[in-house]
Amino acid sequence: MDNSGKEKEAMQLMAEADKKVKASGSFLGGMFGGNHKVEDACEMYARAANMFKMAKNWSAAGNAFCQAARLHMQLQNKLDSATSFVDAGNAYKKADPQEAINCLNQAIDIYTDMGRFTIAAKHHITIAEIYESELVDIEKAIAHYEQAADYYKGEESNSSANKCLLKVGHYSAQLEQYQKAIEIYEQVAMSTMDNPLLKYNAKEYFFKASLCHFIVDELNAKLAIEKYEEMFPAFSDSRELKLLK
Repeated sequence: MDNSGKEKEAMQLMAEADKKVKASGSFLGGMFGGNHKVEDACEMYARAANMFKMAKNWSAAGNAFCQAARLHMQLQNKLDSATSFVDAGNAYKKADPQEAINCLNQAIDIYTDMGRFTIAAKHHITIAEIYESELVDIEKAIAHYEQAADYYKGEESNSSANKCLLKVGHYSAQLEQYQKAIEIYEQVAMSTMDNPLLKYNAKEYFFKASLCHFIVDELNAKLAIEKYEEMFPAFSDSRELKLLK
C-alpha cells in the first residue's frame, strides 16, 4: 500500500501546527485563546505522528510526538506529555535508538515526579533492552535494570524487582564482576525462599552464586555452599549441588 500521500498530509499538518504555535506566542494570539491554539497544535502533531508511522517514517513520527509532548508540558498536562514522550520513544526505537532513550528518559522524569514509579520502572527496562540489543552497552543496561529493580522494590513489586536483578546478576558475571553477581544471586535466592510458589527457584540462584564463587576462589566457594545448605536444606540434595561436587 502506498502511504506517500499520508506522509504529505502529515507534513501539511506539521506546518499548520507550527503556525498555531507561533500564533499562540504573539501578543494578540495570547489575548485571544492562546491556549486553545496550543491544544489544537498538540492534536495536529499527534495526528501527523500517526500518519508518519503509517508511512514508516519513524524519525519524523518520533519528532512529531516530541513536539506534542513539549506542548502538553507547556499546558501542564503532565500525563499526556509523558505518554507522548513514550510514543516518541517507541517510534525512534525503529530508527534512532539513542533518541528513543532520550525521549523515554524525559517520560521517566515526569512519571517519577508524579510518584508513578511502577510505570517509570517499566520504561527503565525498555531503555535497558535498547542498550542490550541495539547499542550493546552492557554497563548502561545494568544501570537501568538496577534502577527499575529499585523502583519495583519501593512499590513492593518484589517479583518484578527480582527479574531485573537476575539480569543484573547475569551481566555482572559476564563482565567478570563476580562479587556483585554473587551478592545479587544470594539476594534473589533469599527473597524467593520466602515465597512458597517460587522457593524451588532458589536452588538455581544459589547454584549460580556458587559458580561465581568457584571462579574467584575455590575455598570460599566450599564455605559458601555450606552456608547455602544451612540456609536452604533443599539445596543439599539438589541436582545443582551434585554438579558442583
